[in-house]
Amino acid sequence: MITKRIIPCLDIRNGRVVKGVNFEGIQDVEDPVVLAKHYNDSGADELVFYDITASFEGRGLFADVLKDVASNIFIPLTVGGNINSLDDFDRVLKSGADKVSVNTGAIKNPLLIRDAAQKYGDQCVVLSMDVKRVDGRFMIFAKGGRENTGIDAVEWAKKCTSYGAGEIVVNSINTDGVKNGFDIEMLQAICDVVSVPVIASGGAGSMEHFKTLFNTVPGVDAGLAASIFHFGEIKINDLKKYLISQNIEMRI
Repeated sequence: MITKRIIPCLDIRNGRVVKGVNFEGIQDVEDPVVLAKHYNDSGADELVFYDITASFEGRGLFADVLKDVASNIFIPLTVGGNINSLDDFDRVLKSGADKVSVNTGAIKNPLLIRDAAQKYGDQCVVLSMDVKRVDGRFMIFAKGGRENTGIDAVEWAKKCTSYGAGEIVVNSINTDGVKNGFDIEMLQAICDVVSVPVIASGGAGSMEHFKTLFNTVPGVDAGLAASIFHFGEIKINDLKKYLISQNIEMRI
């Protein structure tokens, strides 16, 4: 049985960790280095670092903050935020990232995924998808969930993995920060068409939500969350022990 992963997410704005609901109502949480070290020591399998306004503001991500975070943790680190070129991949990897997450940059130029996979390997290229339900369809949104691209999310997942994306993070805008559970239907639809690891993001509010996620959508490899971990509502080691008790494979 494949071991499932638990991944906290640091959304960074102006050098600080922030969190909102449905991508809105952003509030300050913590210094990213302090929080990253906490997760490193608390059983997290990996860490995701998103500079959430880099793309919207049209600037490079906070390399200094990234270097501080990377130098203080020993778990794999995925980083995203206005990744538009191979130079951006290179800069982020040299700053300490293990994997690079691309979202809006791939929408503008899907061949960026192919070129990055060829240069750095599929395992370095993570497709981040911000998905929202629109008239019964799962649609890709860009620029931090602000802009409907008109792209069907399921077809987009198929296309980008065919180009070489080695992993997908599926961010549900509808369930983000709501804490009513992951969007199971959306995740299943995407897992049905790809063979790479899928990370579920958006909606976790309880340990039971992770149990339901892994039992209902076996194709999901990891559960990603932010606020429930940031605010101490659930401790990662406690979550892993609970999931093991429910016969879900975890790395302790």
